[in-house]
Amino acid sequence: MRAAILNDQRPNLFALHYEREFWRVRNLILVPRFAVSLSAVRRRNPLSADAERTGWVGCDILLERIPANARIPLIIDGVPSGPGFVREQYGRLRPLQEIGAEERGWTLDVLSVLRSLGRHEFLLEEVYLLEGELARLHPRNRRIRAKIRQQLQILRDKGLLRFLGRGRYRLL
Repeated sequence: MRAAILNDQRPNLFALHYEREFWRVRNLILVPRFAVSLSAVRRRNPLSADAERTGWVGCDILLERIPANARIPLIIDGVPSGPGFVREQYGRLRPLQEIGAEERGWTLDVLSVLRSLGRHEFLLEEVYLLEGELARLHPRNRRIRAKIRQQLQILRDKGLLRFLGRGRYRLL
């Protein structure tokens, strides 16, 4: 999976939740292939010696590490989203595809941290308070604050964020 992410060769992800009793779809989300970063993937232990595919190593995809707006709802509580809504949501994310795979991981992680603030407007100082989480996701980077500022500029340039002045931003 790591190689697929870094080489931009992974498929889109669809996550399905259904009512087992009635075999009815409750929720279905789409995560575009370019919205899955390395920090959203956790390596699993290799299969045991008595398994049919001994030694095979899989992974878990951590949906909570994928920014909320990158989880496009196709069906919510059994009600399909309109095609126009889905296309609009996908189109808003599409500029992320232009960012290189390794750099995109940083962009997605910063976007996810911004979404965790729980509001649309925020201050740069508030993002700095979440520096520890980004440092944990990217332990080799020693200039986290500079990287945060760079990623905020990228998100602004890609139309996902608006700079309001004096360290204030708004998620779009």
